[in-house]
Amino acid sequence: MSEHLSHHLIYGTLTDYLTDEELTDTDDERLRQTIYRMMVEQKGYPKNELLPRTYIDTFFTHHFVRSTIDLTVRIRTLSLMIIRYGPGSLVSRERAAVAAARVIHPDYSIPLAVVTNGYDAELLDTMTGKIIGNGLDSIPDRAGSLLLLPTLTFHPKPKGKKLEREKRILNAFDLERCCI
Repeated sequence: MSEHLSHHLIYGTLTDYLTDEELTDTDDERLRQTIYRMMVEQKGYPKNELLPRTYIDTFFTHHFVRSTIDLTVRIRTLSLMIIRYGPGSLVSRERAAVAAARVIHPDYSIPLAVVTNGYDAELLDTMTGKIIGNGLDSIPDRAGSLLLLPTLTFHPKPKGKKLEREKRILNAFDLERCCI
């Protein structure tokens, strides 16, 4: 019998707020679900504009890494923002979130990224990498996103060496070292 060793406490299963999928119930997943509920109940996004758990797979220096984008926010078929959750410090997650937003969509770089630990958040401009908002209140609600949409620039997705550099950054930042 194969036993999965993890540093996460597992409480059983829970039902995903957005998709009704059965997921492993951990402290981290409970915080993700709180974020999903906040986006619908407080920020006003319909569930069909929120895409949970998309992935970017990378392989560099003999390390396969699956980077999770916890939530992609789409309005009018445009992906305008990603949200990445991680416990602890936000500053250590900024660069990977920017890299993910630049490469996840097949046609363009997603202009906004949020890093959050469930209690605090930073809103990032993915072209400059600069923080443009602090706190959970800085995450645009749907009405604000509709106003913001005409001002956002959807730059082409990086190509060639620039694309590889962003994927390398994502691979290095998201490599899980604690369990190796």
